[in-house]
Amino acid sequence: MDFLQILSNTASQILAPATFGYALAAIGLSMHFGFAGLLNMGVAGFMAIGAYGFAISILTFGLAWPLAALIGFAAAVVFALIMGIPTLRLRGDYLAIVTIAAAEILRLVFLTSTFRGVTGSADGLFNFQSGWRGENNPLPAGDYGFGPWTYNANRWYVILLGLVAVAVAVLLVWMLMRSPWGRVIRGIREDEDAVRALGKNVFAFKMQALVIGGVIIAAGGIITAMDTNVNPNVYVTSQTFFVYTALLLGGAATIFGPVLGAVLFWVVRAFLSNLLPALSSIGLLPFLTADQSQMLVFVIVGVALMLLVIFRPQGILGSKKEMTFVR
Repeated sequence: MDFLQILSNTASQILAPATFGYALAAIGLSMHFGFAGLLNMGVAGFMAIGAYGFAISILTFGLAWPLAALIGFAAAVVFALIMGIPTLRLRGDYLAIVTIAAAEILRLVFLTSTFRGVTGSADGLFNFQSGWRGENNPLPAGDYGFGPWTYNANRWYVILLGLVAVAVAVLLVWMLMRSPWGRVIRGIREDEDAVRALGKNVFAFKMQALVIGGVIIAAGGIITAMDTNVNPNVYVTSQTFFVYTALLLGGAATIFGPVLGAVLFWVVRAFLSNLLPALSSIGLLPFLTADQSQMLVFVIVGVALMLLVIFRPQGILGSKKEMTFVR
């Protein structure tokens, strides 16, 4: 077992585009769940519609990637409106049911062979990265970096875009939560009847939070898609729970908690994904094959999520008084 290689593979995940994608998704979910109290269980749907809107705009309509990203954001706005209009006037558990169902319906639409020419069906979408690869990449060609963070120019470009996107999202949420709008959103989370009694349009504020958070989550889907292909089998319900794990780990009602949680989540997951098969191969886990040990990673993630909710629901950076579900 090459423990140094395991550590190297783990460290490389700190700057992986998928880490930035999950960080953005966790920031958007923090807007929904942490600050506004909206129980959105359709995170995978927002990530999917951002990624598919981005990829389809390039492959089908030949748009430049910045414009394609705007199309992905617009699709997330429409998705949020479709889900929010019939449910945000109801209790939070209805929103949870609608969002998880909408995300699964969306995945099945992308998976169906009826729209194969547009969505790629089970094969997904690929070869849409030429706009920021090769000659179109402004970065110097070749591989460069340090240690486990040595990547080619194409990946560095996506990493830099991911860093900028995370920084912009954190700044946006920080500014919003310091504004009067943010104070109203926090008030709605605590007691929406009291806010409504003060003359505020609770439905409008909740819809705005759903749209803003949905766009940030869609940005996470786009950053992830820029580094790989778009496949409907990625945007399953378990992806939503992974983002919730990252969010709860860092702190749901915090500014930097989602970023910290996403990084820690991916680092720990990468470490276990490398360590457990290695232990199985040398006989230290004789009851598991290499494939079964990979499945054990998801079991550990599930158990960790339950323990977080029970013993540390506010997360690493969070405050217990901010979390309404622990009362």
